[in-house]
Amino acid sequence: EPTVRTELMEQIPPIAIFLQESRPKFPTAFFEYLMPIVVRYLTDVNNQVRKAGQEALLILLEQDLIAQSDIENKVCPILLDLTAPDSDDEYKVEAVNIICKMASMLSRTTVEHMLLPRFCELCSDGKLFQVRKICAANFGDICNAVGQEATERLLIPKFFELCSDSVWGMRKACAECFMAVSYTTSPEVRRSKLSPLFISLISDTCRWVRQAAFQSLGPFISTFANPSSAGLYIREDGTLSIRPSTEDVNSNSCQPSNNITLTSSSTNA
Repeated sequence: EPTVRTELMEQIPPIAIFLQESRPKFPTAFFEYLMPIVVRYLTDVNNQVRKAGQEALLILLEQDLIAQSDIENKVCPILLDLTAPDSDDEYKVEAVNIICKMASMLSRTTVEHMLLPRFCELCSDGKLFQVRKICAANFGDICNAVGQEATERLLIPKFFELCSDSVWGMRKACAECFMAVSYTTSPEVRRSKLSPLFISLISDTCRWVRQAAFQSLGPFISTFANPSSAGLYIREDGTLSIRPSTEDVNSNSCQPSNNITLTSSSTNA
């Protein structure tokens, strides 16, 4: 029964945590018994079971309960199979979403060598606009996961493609994550390539794309600032924050904190 498998999946993370805490007594139990179940349920015929399996996988990754070898040898191969060109549409959309969510939890080497080539292919998926939409919406997270060199060499050309996609929702998603992409690049790329690209979005024929671009204008401009003098920095969750100067802190020592947090999609940006 699918409901039984779904309930089972929801119990996997707490069991894994228990086994981790009791590792001297159960050194291989998780890898021998639970990990194969998690991997198998990613391809279950029932979508609720698959969803429970995906959520369990992300929790296990967040808690750092899956060994690097298992990620590379068991998890990544199944995700690559599910996102292959001939894969079922529903499975492909789900797998792309998992890849984007787990990228920030894996090592840079694993993401760059195992997942980045497939992500670049999916950015150009001509069959499913939903796949391209997920790639566009999570583009900043992927850039942050692989770093500046891989971003400029492999991802920026794909970002240009998505920014000129025929579907306006794709261009809107690019506008919303523009600050995160810009932050990962060098000042020269930011100035020579991303600035003209942003102007094209802010002049887009679609009102919704233009609105999203204007909302990202301030955060995008902030990426040109020198963090040490401007006090602007990007937190781990991808939000732009302003660190008040020492003088401000001292002069307002009796006042509430003046820290301001902006997101690239903030309507008040």
